[in-house]
Amino acid sequence: MESRQHNRAEKIHILVVDDDTAIRQLLQQGVEMSGYDCSSAPSGEDALEVLKTRKVDVVITDIIMPGMTGIELTRAVKETHDADVIVMTGYAEAYTFEKVIEEGASDFVQKPVNLKEMMIRLRRVLRERDLFSAKDEAALQLQHMLGQLKKSLFGTIQVIVSMVEKRDPYTAGHQQRVAQLACAIAGEMKMPNDVIEGIGMAGAIHDLGKIAVPAEILSKPTRLTKEEFSLVKSHARAGFEILKNIDFPWPVARIAHQHHERMNGTGYPGGLKGEEILLESRIIAVADTVEAMASHRPYRPALGIDAALEAVNQGKGDLYDAKVVDACTQLFSKKTFRFDDKLQDQIWPKP
Repeated sequence: MESRQHNRAEKIHILVVDDDTAIRQLLQQGVEMSGYDCSSAPSGEDALEVLKTRKVDVVITDIIMPGMTGIELTRAVKETHDADVIVMTGYAEAYTFEKVIEEGASDFVQKPVNLKEMMIRLRRVLRERDLFSAKDEAALQLQHMLGQLKKSLFGTIQVIVSMVEKRDPYTAGHQQRVAQLACAIAGEMKMPNDVIEGIGMAGAIHDLGKIAVPAEILSKPTRLTKEEFSLVKSHARAGFEILKNIDFPWPVARIAHQHHERMNGTGYPGGLKGEEILLESRIIAVADTVEAMASHRPYRPALGIDAALEAVNQGKGDLYDAKVVDACTQLFSKKTFRFDDKLQDQIWPKP
């Protein structure tokens, strides 16, 4: 259906449809005397031809006419045109108000038509059109404002991501690649778009807490000591503390907090199990593992995608959510996913 945008600079146009010439002329005269433009048509088929050639705000139609009925015309108008419909009939016992309104009409008038009453009803329908138009315009403005706020939020997150990666150059791009893969997994799992958007946001900052870990530990080229690894593990909680007071439209802080939890409870920082772990976090856990194993690290060369997929499949159901692992494996087996350095448009849905 065409979008409802009432241009106040244009004169309101009414279309009267009735096979009775006298009624058409009476209504057309009343409409024009009320200050509106008016066309008329003797049938539903002729009315549709008029609607093809000009914008009509309200159709006033009889129900019983040769050929297309007023009910059929109402359906056609509501399906393809931005016009309200007032239905009139002399067969009130056959057509109830509820039935006519259910078909999409805005009002129902019984014949014989009282011209004064019809004009009152017409003005009411036009007022409601104006109200709907104002609501639609306000909704569009709100959507635009939210888009701008979201764009600013994404820009701020990009700055934060850059700050973290400057301290840990060996994993530059890691968070964005994790976000990219996590979004693709969520898409493969048919998750709603708004949830996927939140996963992209959380994935892009899931390691934010590493800003609290000494840079020399993050880039250490040899195996970490127990104490050093304990410091690295603290990044999940540190990230949560940084993010928890930011009013995201998604549970970003909790997602980042739980991305190292494992299905069997052996993860950190909370030792959560199974469904205690957010699904978004379970998705990022798989994406994080696959990306990390497939990429170069200070202490080892890249192991490759095949090795990464083998590892998460070995841990399927035990360490990693089985459905998430299956979705991830499908992405690579179908060759519908690959990591790309040009990530921003792929991670952030356009506002």
